[in-house]
Amino acid sequence: MVKRMTKSIITLALISSLAISTLLQAASQLDIHLSGEIKQGGLMVGKTKPSHTVTLNGNEIAVSADGDYAFGFSRDDKASYQLVITADNGDRVEKTLVPQERDYKLQRIEGIKKSIMQPNPEAVARSKKDSKQVKAARKISSDLTSFANGFIPPIKGTITGVYGSQRIYNGVPKRPHFGLDYAGKIGDPVKAPASGKVLLWVPDMFYSGGTMIIDHGQGVSSTFLHLSQSYVKQGDSVKQGQVVAAVGNSGRTTGPHLDWRINWFGVKIDPALVLKLQPLE
Repeated sequence: MVKRMTKSIITLALISSLAISTLLQAASQLDIHLSGEIKQGGLMVGKTKPSHTVTLNGNEIAVSADGDYAFGFSRDDKASYQLVITADNGDRVEKTLVPQERDYKLQRIEGIKKSIMQPNPEAVARSKKDSKQVKAARKISSDLTSFANGFIPPIKGTITGVYGSQRIYNGVPKRPHFGLDYAGKIGDPVKAPASGKVLLWVPDMFYSGGTMIIDHGQGVSSTFLHLSQSYVKQGDSVKQGQVVAAVGNSGRTTGPHLDWRINWFGVKIDPALVLKLQPLE
C-alpha cells in the first residue's frame, strides 16, 4: 500500500514538473527578444515563434518562417510605441518602447555652386522622377531575413559624415543627412553590408549619381550613393561581403566618397547603429 502511494506521489510529481516545464517554455516563447538600441534612428530586430503575431502600435509586423521581424525609429521620433506579441492561444506579452532622443552635429560647407544651390526647373523635375524610383523600391517587403544576421561596413575608409547631421550649404540649412559618408577614391570596392537582392541600379540620378538599393528583407534596405559603377544588376542576389559597386564622384557631391544609407520602408535608420546589431538565437 505504501509502495503504491509512493509511486502515485512520484507520478504526480513528474506530471506537475512536466506541466510547469511546459508552462515555463510557453512563457519563454512569449518573452520579447530584441537586438538594437531603442533610440532615434535605431533599427530593432526581434525573434519570436513563427506562429506568433507581432504588432507595433496596433500595426502588424511581418514575422519570418524563422520568427525574425524588424522595425525602426526615425531621426526625430519622439513617439511612444507599444510592442505586442500574441500567441496562438491568445496569450500575449507587451513592452513599451520610447526612443531615446539624440543630439546631432551641424556641418557647414561653403563654396557650393549656385547652379547646385538653385537647380533649374528641368533638374527639379529630374530629381522628382529619381525620388519616385527610390521610394517605390523602399516600399518592397520581401521574405528575406538577411537583416537578422548582422551587418558589416561596406567600405574600409574614414567616416566623414554621420547620420542626422544638419548640413548648411553656403549658410543655408538643408535637409539632415541620413547616411554614413566614407572617404574613398574613385574605383574603391563597395561591399554588400548584408546579403540580399538588388532592387535598383541607376547610374546617373540627378543628386545621388550612381544609386543602388539592396533589399535585406521585410522592408530593410541599403542604399549606396555617388557610385562610379556597378558590378551587379537589378534582380541579382548578393552575399554579405560581395563587391557590388565602386566608389565614385557622381551626382551632386563635393568629392569622391560613399554615402551608405539604411531604411526600414520609409523610415531612415542610422547605419552606425545597424553595425552594432547582434544576431538573435
